[in-house]
Amino acid sequence: MNRALISAGTLAITLGITLAASEGREPDGVPPLNHVFLIVMENHSYGQIVDNPNAPFANQLARSANIATNYFAVAHPSLTNYLEIVGGSNFGVQSDNSPDWGNTTCQTNLALGTVNTDQPASPPICPIWGTGTDAPTPRFDTTNEVSTTVPSVTNINGVLSIPAAPHTSGKTIGDQLVDWRKSWKSYQESLPPTGANGVNFSDGFFTDASNIPSILPGEAQTLVKLYAAKHNPFVYFRNIQEGRDEDNSLANVVGFEGIHGLFDDLDSGHVPDFSFIVPNQCNDQHGRGNAGPQCDFDPNDNGTQAGLNPALISLGDATLRTLVRAIHASPAWQDGRNAIVVVWDENDYSATPNTNQVLVIVDTNYGPRGVRSGKLYTHFSLLKTLEAGLGLPCLNHACDDSVAVMSDLFRDR
Repeated sequence: MNRALISAGTLAITLGITLAASEGREPDGVPPLNHVFLIVMENHSYGQIVDNPNAPFANQLARSANIATNYFAVAHPSLTNYLEIVGGSNFGVQSDNSPDWGNTTCQTNLALGTVNTDQPASPPICPIWGTGTDAPTPRFDTTNEVSTTVPSVTNINGVLSIPAAPHTSGKTIGDQLVDWRKSWKSYQESLPPTGANGVNFSDGFFTDASNIPSILPGEAQTLVKLYAAKHNPFVYFRNIQEGRDEDNSLANVVGFEGIHGLFDDLDSGHVPDFSFIVPNQCNDQHGRGNAGPQCDFDPNDNGTQAGLNPALISLGDATLRTLVRAIHASPAWQDGRNAIVVVWDENDYSATPNTNQVLVIVDTNYGPRGVRSGKLYTHFSLLKTLEAGLGLPCLNHACDDSVAVMSDLFRDR
């Protein structure tokens, strides 16, 4: 553990101050949580999952646990939402680009006040650190995540917009946890045995850096990109890449299987305070184009269940069932007050007027069940809520006065 960070956190507690200009007071409204398990699924809207016959477990869990019926992802594409969930900001990133691994001389988008986009194409993402200005989120995206058939994509609910925020801090809830002497892990399915360092994609063994034909002569199949760095937001931060603090480094990123992987940790009951759990791109309902019909992309992103690949939905639902049941069976689930949160990162890129509404399920081992909340929440609300439950100060846009804590879904009575 980094003693300097402990001292800084202790001093902040003693003096009642925050650790950074972009951090505010600790939110309230949620009882203290011992363990949080956040499972992130992919690219489907609220109406594509709710009452979908190919997602029986997600719907059973939604009925038995608590859900938000007015919850919205913030923007597009995936990486932007993952960053917003763990850091309360897009950090100037509105693309799915890979990290610019180990580059310590580039200038961050925060420092430059610029935006890394998919259209026009941008370079790999400079490792995030320091402070600066993030990118605004307009109500409608008509320039970046669009196409000839989709001229406009709705951010949030088509009403809200978010201006660029100066004084944005290049840190995440992982940094906050370590600052306050708590722990985190990012559990990533199909991570290669060599770990996350320098890896943009992996099939669970080979990576985008592997020379597969030299290892398997005559191999003609292309890499199935199951693990994707764009779904592992922590690796985009400079301090995590550098790993100067062993408690806040790439060592925190592990797979589902193997020693100290997700299922090993659940079986032993030795889990961190915060578990960030991401299935691979077949099992999270994202899909791939070269992994067989079961994993094929949805044939039509039109915002309806009719446009979906039923096998992909079913595969993800079965994975979600396995994960939730493994958590429930873990000794850690009985240890204190705990919560499982299941969230879809964004909708299906269907055109405006479809909104960016997604499903969030909150399953706790305490308190009432069957709560249906119609309050307006976003990914920033989720971060603020987790910070409240884990005893952390709010971070970046989670500190915005307009961002509500999801108290009704986490209450203990």
